[in-house]
Amino acid sequence: MLGAVFLIIILFLFTQGLFNSLSKKHAFFSKKLMNQLFGYHLFFFGVYYAYAFFNNSDSHAYFMRPQRTDWSWMDFYGTSTTFIDFISYPFINFLGFNYEMMMALFAWMGYLGFVYAYLFFRENIPIKITVFKKFDLLTLILFFPNMHFWTASLGKGAPIFLGLMLFAYAIKNTKSRIITLILGSILIYYIRPHVFMFVAVGTVLGYMSGKEKISFWKKAFIYIAMIGGLVLVQDTILGMAGLEGSEDLVEGFEDFSGDRSASLGTSGSGVSMASYPLPLKFFTFWFRPLFFDAPGILGLITSVENLMYLLLFFKILKKDFITFIKNSTVVVKMSLVVFLLSSFAMTFVMSNLGIIMRQKSMVMYFAFFVIYYYLAQKKYDKILRLKKLKHIMGMELEKENSVIL
Repeated sequence: MLGAVFLIIILFLFTQGLFNSLSKKHAFFSKKLMNQLFGYHLFFFGVYYAYAFFNNSDSHAYFMRPQRTDWSWMDFYGTSTTFIDFISYPFINFLGFNYEMMMALFAWMGYLGFVYAYLFFRENIPIKITVFKKFDLLTLILFFPNMHFWTASLGKGAPIFLGLMLFAYAIKNTKSRIITLILGSILIYYIRPHVFMFVAVGTVLGYMSGKEKISFWKKAFIYIAMIGGLVLVQDTILGMAGLEGSEDLVEGFEDFSGDRSASLGTSGSGVSMASYPLPLKFFTFWFRPLFFDAPGILGLITSVENLMYLLLFFKILKKDFITFIKNSTVVVKMSLVVFLLSSFAMTFVMSNLGIIMRQKSMVMYFAFFVIYYYLAQKKYDKILRLKKLKHIMGMELEKENSVIL
């Protein structure tokens, strides 16, 4: 454990250097908030470590596999679970990291995901929003406990979340953030190829329909990069569902989703989603477990968070939300498409509340971004109307004064 403590100190110092760099690029950057978030995420590293000590955790398998003596480092090169082993291999076998150190390293990756989520939100939405009467919405989003729990351990959760937030941050200015964009894309594709497909489709649709005036060359670069990337990796993406070479992709996906749903629904926290109508599938994926079906203490804590998700969702159930989406920016439309496509795919294969709690942490931030942007846009429009009204009233007052004089 001493090794993990030493590593955490080293990573904290490195993070301060990163903060100095980001502060120079973004005037809004708050080191204080990010350091508070560091301590908060570190707490959940401890919580997950204790959880893994008393419960079955994939983190143990992720630590043991790279130690196979009959495999070399390049034998682990591949997608999905294998890529996590590929990342872990040099730290375990060359640098001698123990289990606690690997947990700390991946927890730090998850923390960086929150740093770039903060940048993604604040750069695109400078207006502060208060919800539930007194809570700053961005701070609330950044400190949701379920998000930290599933990104504070050795496994897929931390690096895929980092990859998604790197990509989301970079898409605002691809020219100056090309390395960040490539790194985010690599992490997404190699860890979850199907999520890379959702992100690519969302990005292309966002650039096609966003309200900004974007140069032809920038659009061409995005289209070629995203569509070309999908063409190159289509076999890998289809292979994740055993659909490579399939003559009927729809039927193949239905068979895969049915088998996958059945296998995941056999545990104590399983839910029979196969017969649910689509709206109920979405509700289950986004907002369950709630208090009535929470699996254990972790489920009860998650239920409180899910209730907040539900209350935030109610805020966009307005007539003007559709108009807002039609007139929204690239990043808003990209976020909405990524969230909906991911939700649609996962609702057909998820039927275990424990796995749902973990899997949705990847994409919920895209939903939060859309909700936050919508509320900020409404506040901004209200401010403009008040300014216009004050201007008109000021002009009327000047006219009255000139008549009196």
